Amino acid sequence: MAKRDYYDILGVAKTADASEIKSAYRKLAIKYHPDKNPDNKEAEEMFKEAAEAYEILSNPEKRQRYDQFGHAGNSASGFGGGGMNMDDIFSQFGDIFGGGGSPFDSFFGGGGRSGGGRRVQRGSNLRIKVKLTLSEIANGVEKKVKVNKQVNCKTCDGTGAKDKASYHTCKTCGGSGSVRRVTNTILGQMQTTSTCPTCNGEGIEVTAKCTSCHGDGLQRGEETININIPAGVSEGMQLSMSGKGNAAPRGGVPGDLIIAIEEIPHETLKRDGINVIYDLYINFADAALGTSVEIPTIDGKAKIKIEPGTQGGKILRLKGKGIPEVNSYHTGDQLVYVNVWTPKAVSAEERSLLEKLKSSANFKPQPGKSEKSFFERIKEYFE
Repeated sequence: MAKRDYYDILGVAKTADASEIKSAYRKLAIKYHPDKNPDNKEAEEMFKEAAEAYEILSNPEKRQRYDQFGHAGNSASGFGGGGMNMDDIFSQFGDIFGGGGSPFDSFFGGGGRSGGGRRVQRGSNLRIKVKLTLSEIANGVEKKVKVNKQVNCKTCDGTGAKDKASYHTCKTCGGSGSVRRVTNTILGQMQTTSTCPTCNGEGIEVTAKCTSCHGDGLQRGEETININIPAGVSEGMQLSMSGKGNAAPRGGVPGDLIIAIEEIPHETLKRDGINVIYDLYINFADAALGTSVEIPTIDGKAKIKIEPGTQGGKILRLKGKGIPEVNSYHTGDQLVYVNVWTPKAVSAEERSLLEKLKSSANFKPQPGKSEKSFFERIKEYFE
C-alpha cells in the first residue's frame, strides 16, 4: 500500500512553516494518543503515521529531500521514518509537549505508558558517500558498506555501569525520569511535572562507571550495513537510514545514517537528467550511403541503422534506454548525437576522388532539392 503524502497526513500546506507543522502534529498526537484510544489499532496506526510525517517535515534536510524526491528521498528500501517504534515517537514529546513525555500525564497520573517522561538520549547522525556506476544507478543496487561508528560498549552492554549492581532504576522518580508535585490551592489541587534532579531525566542511576567506556556506554566499532539504493538516484542526492547512525548511551535512540550519492563517470555515455547521451562519429561515406553501427548502452550494446543522407547534428532516440525517474514509472531515453567526421589529412588518391566530388553540383548545399540522384551519383564515383 502506497504511503500517503506527509503534508496531507498533518493537514498542512507545503508552504507551512515549522510552527504550523508542530502545531498540527500536536493536535493529531493528542487525538490519536494510545492513552486516549486504548486497544484501538486504527488510532495507533494514525498516531504512528502522524509521527513519521512530523519526523520528516520537522527536519529541514529530510523535508528538502522529501520535497524533491518524494518518499524515495527518505524512505525507499528501508530509508527514513518508516522504522520508528513507539519509543522513538514518545522521545519526540519533550519537544512537542515540553518536559513530560505524554500530553495525558496531568489527566491520567502519568498515562498508560510507564516511564513516559523519561529523557531518551539520541545518537548523532553519520554521513557516508557511496559511489555508483551508471548501470547501478539505472537498475538500483544493494551495497554492503563497513561503517566505523559509535556502538554500545561490549563490556557493559551500553549501560555505562561497572556491573549490574551499579545500574538500577532511579529511586527518586521510579524510572519515569520526572517528578510530580501536588499543591493545594484555592482552586483545588494543582499538579506540576519537572525533570528528576537525581537522574537528570534518564530514569536510571549509575553508581559505579564501566572501566572500558568510562561511563559513556559507547565505544568505537565497525558495522557492515546493507543499503538498498533505488533506481534513478542522482549525484548529490542524500538518502537516510533510520537508526543506523551512532548509538546513544544507555539504550537511547540511535542516530540516522545519511548516504550521499556520487556518480562514477561512464567512459562513453553522459547523463542528462533521466536521459543518457552518446556522441557517435561516422565518416562522410557512411553518412552519405548509410550504414549500421554498434553503440554502447547502459546495459550492453545496441545496433542502430544510419539512413543514407544523414546530416551531422542529427539526433537518434533509443526509447527507454535511459535512467528511471525516482518515485515514478517513467524512464528516460538514450540520445545518439550523430557527428560526421572530417579527416585532417588525406592521401593523393583520396584527394583526387574528393576533387572530383567537389566539382559536382550535388556536393553544394541545395536546400529543397531531392537527394535521390545525389546518392546514385555517389555510388557511381566509388564503384
